[in-house]
Amino acid sequence: DKSAVGTTARGTSKVWYTVANGITSEVFYPRADVPNMQDMQYVVTDGSSFVDLERDATTHVVSMPDAQALEYTVTNTAKSGKYKITNTYVTDPNRDTLVINTRFQSLDGGKYQLYLLANPSMAGGGAHDNAWFDSSSGALLASDTQTLFGSPLAVTSALRVSTGFSAHDNGYSGAASDCLVDLRAHKSLANQFDGISGPGNVVQCGQIPVSTDTTFTVSLGYGSDTASALSASGGSLSDGFGTVESGFRSGWQGYWSGLKQPPASVTGNQRELSSYDVAVMELHAAEDKTNPGASVAGFATPWGDDVNGDNLNDGYHRVWGRDLYEQATGLLAAGDTAQPLRMAKFLWDKQFIATSTPGDGTTYPPGSFPRYSPVSGVSGASAQQLGCCEQLDQDSYAIVLAKLTGLTDSGTYAKIKQTANHIQSTGPKTTERWEEQSGASPSSIAAEIAGLTSAASIATSNGDSASAKSWQATADSWRSSLASWTYTTSGYWGEHQYYERVDSDQNPNDTDQLCFQEGCYYQHDVVDMGFLELVRLGVEPATDANVAASIAPTESAFDGNSSVKVTLSNGDVYFHRYNHDNYGESNANCSGWPANGSQRFGRLWPVLSGERGEYELANGRSANVYLRSMADATNDGFFVPEQIWDRSDVSCYSLGRPTGSAAPLNWAEGQYVRLAQSISAGHNVDTPQVVSRHYQH
Repeated sequence: DKSAVGTTARGTSKVWYTVANGITSEVFYPRADVPNMQDMQYVVTDGSSFVDLERDATTHVVSMPDAQALEYTVTNTAKSGKYKITNTYVTDPNRDTLVINTRFQSLDGGKYQLYLLANPSMAGGGAHDNAWFDSSSGALLASDTQTLFGSPLAVTSALRVSTGFSAHDNGYSGAASDCLVDLRAHKSLANQFDGISGPGNVVQCGQIPVSTDTTFTVSLGYGSDTASALSASGGSLSDGFGTVESGFRSGWQGYWSGLKQPPASVTGNQRELSSYDVAVMELHAAEDKTNPGASVAGFATPWGDDVNGDNLNDGYHRVWGRDLYEQATGLLAAGDTAQPLRMAKFLWDKQFIATSTPGDGTTYPPGSFPRYSPVSGVSGASAQQLGCCEQLDQDSYAIVLAKLTGLTDSGTYAKIKQTANHIQSTGPKTTERWEEQSGASPSSIAAEIAGLTSAASIATSNGDSASAKSWQATADSWRSSLASWTYTTSGYWGEHQYYERVDSDQNPNDTDQLCFQEGCYYQHDVVDMGFLELVRLGVEPATDANVAASIAPTESAFDGNSSVKVTLSNGDVYFHRYNHDNYGESNANCSGWPANGSQRFGRLWPVLSGERGEYELANGRSANVYLRSMADATNDGFFVPEQIWDRSDVSCYSLGRPTGSAAPLNWAEGQYVRLAQSISAGHNVDTPQVVSRHYQH
């Protein structure tokens, strides 16, 4: 759960920073999918009675010095009342450097020692790092080279401060050479090592000379070798924090100048406005700076506090085609047309499967798209990095996005034709959008119909009337058959008639089952709100009787843990993905997925409040409560999380507040922007007109 994420909006820098639990978390370079830091924080001691870790010994307050720049200030006040540490984060637009302005204050007048403790994970992992001290520059350096995406990636970091380090250490995590071990034992840095004997899990620290009120700058520079890392770090220090901060803010101001103004739907409420501003900036920030259009699903790893950092863990630092579409339509709603076009080009130029390609336990056929990919796309990716398995809604969204962005040239159309033919021949059954079950799913089929209809339009503009006619006929046929495939009349919930989540054999009234961690259940008793996609994508009118009849029974569906719909005492409305969802935490101890033998429950997903809001808006009703619900769910950095807690407060989580899954979830950020703009426009701005015109003319 990241409470701060930032990068430059303009310039040459290829660094992204994140903050979690009040301290520096993953720092990405030179790609948005390669973290090079596990965490970095301060250690405070009085030299005799205590040694405090900043993360654990302080309370954290997050603020934004500039509402329209991804610059964050984190104020950490000692629980003991002895000191306060204020950190302001930016990246240097002109260099590959994270720059932090730190103010250390003794609140009780006591004299304290301050150490900067870094836990690098170079080139994606921390198991094989080298670390040393460069006496000529006063920098702590770390490096590693890993083959991650088909070729070696060498990364070096250079860490220094404007005051210089008065003492320093490089050591192995948990060993006597680990400066934290040393500090806890001696209340001072008794062991100082310039370097280590060989690669390993290293930690680095440096003492910073402080008085009762000291301000200084931390510069963490990156490069492919020692010289470039030192140059980046030193150049940013020479410029000074004020100059770097000014350039950082200027870049974001330039980006905002090309966008629509925040809509009236959010300007009357500060939390909703801040959530909108941050959502737009996060969507822009998620784009890789080497591979245009490749936007990661998030800068977090689900339940990342429990993930081993020895080797690269992809987490959500990957590109899902579905998420890319959701992000792109959010940017389009905000008035950015350039980045969504780059996103569409990335899909068709870098992620499109041209020849049979191994995935993780599968083979992706020509014309398909992988489950996900690194930001560099399919080329060079391992089978594991492409995942399992194909999801036809992702293939379809690539076509929808091509149509929305005008990417309909003959070269792209040749690929679109291959994909449309593939969807036509293998659909409609597919692995559905939650990536766990396969069959006929209303949400997936809605995307497939929208994709084939968009493909038919693109075919017509390219003079291929035969393909256009064929694809449209298939889309029309699937639309006509959808209810017979997925709308049960013998379900358990409500009046027994509603859309299922997924049906394996397109017979919604049989006794086939879906199996989950805690047992197996009739398919017609497992429901989600995915059928609302039929309206959002223009496949069915907002007044469709089957859609309307499915609302109440789906909301009330219960699995022993909670109903699908949950309304909080303040009126906020949220939804679970589906009944019997296990992708979440234990009720007993809050431990997260994977289950490891004990039962977990999926929690509330704020993005689903946004989807419901679009349905209400399409019906001419107010969607304000759903926008407010999404904003109320944001964390202290105004990021929309993947999940929020769905029950009374416990020691680790509070009702309606983020859990340990992931934040920000960029799909949800796109949904928030779309709903905000749609409310002000009076209609859903992301509904593909080519689809709605065909079916609702």
